[in-house]
Amino acid sequence: MKNVTLRQLRVFSSAARHLNFGKAARELHLTPPAVSMQIRELETQIGLPLFERQGKTVSLTVTGEYLLVYVRKILATLKDADDALARFRGIEAGRLTVGMVSTAKYFVPRLLAKFRQDYPHVEVRLSVGNREQLVTQLQNSEVDLAIMGRPPRDMATRAEPFAAHPLGVIVPPGHPLLAGEVMPAEALGRFGFIIREPGSGTRAAFEEYQRQYQLDLPTVTEMDSNETIKQAVMAGMGVSFLSLHTIGLELQSGLLEVAPVEGLPLVRRWYVVNSLAKLLSPAAETFRYFVLEHGESFLAENFGALQPLPIDSPVAAPADGSTPQD
Repeated sequence: MKNVTLRQLRVFSSAARHLNFGKAARELHLTPPAVSMQIRELETQIGLPLFERQGKTVSLTVTGEYLLVYVRKILATLKDADDALARFRGIEAGRLTVGMVSTAKYFVPRLLAKFRQDYPHVEVRLSVGNREQLVTQLQNSEVDLAIMGRPPRDMATRAEPFAAHPLGVIVPPGHPLLAGEVMPAEALGRFGFIIREPGSGTRAAFEEYQRQYQLDLPTVTEMDSNETIKQAVMAGMGVSFLSLHTIGLELQSGLLEVAPVEGLPLVRRWYVVNSLAKLLSPAAETFRYFVLEHGESFLAENFGALQPLPIDSPVAAPADGSTPQD
């Protein structure tokens, strides 16, 4: 291992997380051949294969799984050292890694752009995944802060709500659910739903709504992309239950509408979350305060009538790992 480089370890960590060299290349701003070359060089140094390749399918070998545990520790320790030294440099030249659930990508990049107007020298990296992937990244110290709708309950975090998060049933124009009056929840049983994948916060909220109204709604298919789901709804494949923060442009264009249904929108909260086991850098701490101060007004400005009434004051998560009810 003495000749292994940090670049190789970072490439391996990204490829192991995505199990897709193309996605790792996009995350690291490399080409797929460059990622493959770095992996081959690392495997040559170690003398053992790290990935099993069957066509386009990639999986970790047993050696790769063991190595990944240590690589994550190495990279997390380096990140902690960088954050500690950043306190001597101050906010002007910090590095910030923000994780977000895929639903939050409709507003977090714009919020970050606004933040960088005040702090142009802060280097920002974004990581997008579903809730389960984001919790893993928090546990492995791969992100400084996470923007999500349901904070983890099995680790010690500080989870602070900064804005209301409405979810509802979306349909194409002219759909029977748009009859002009609030439909009873039972009316949804007549239509097939296109739903998010297990592990998604949106999926959990949809299941919660069904439990609340004792429903067992029919499913057409599962998809792991909000964009794909929206296209499927517009094409008439079915209806869906999504965050209303994902459909701003489609509503303005008249391509989708929100069905008036009993108990909807289901209003949850957006949280900014960080692990209590990790020391925040000045850049991360400053962005945290920025989100808490400007997040709600920013969403109200950009989503207008879709944004519900203000939420309660932020409440930090207890040190025992439990979090506020969302």
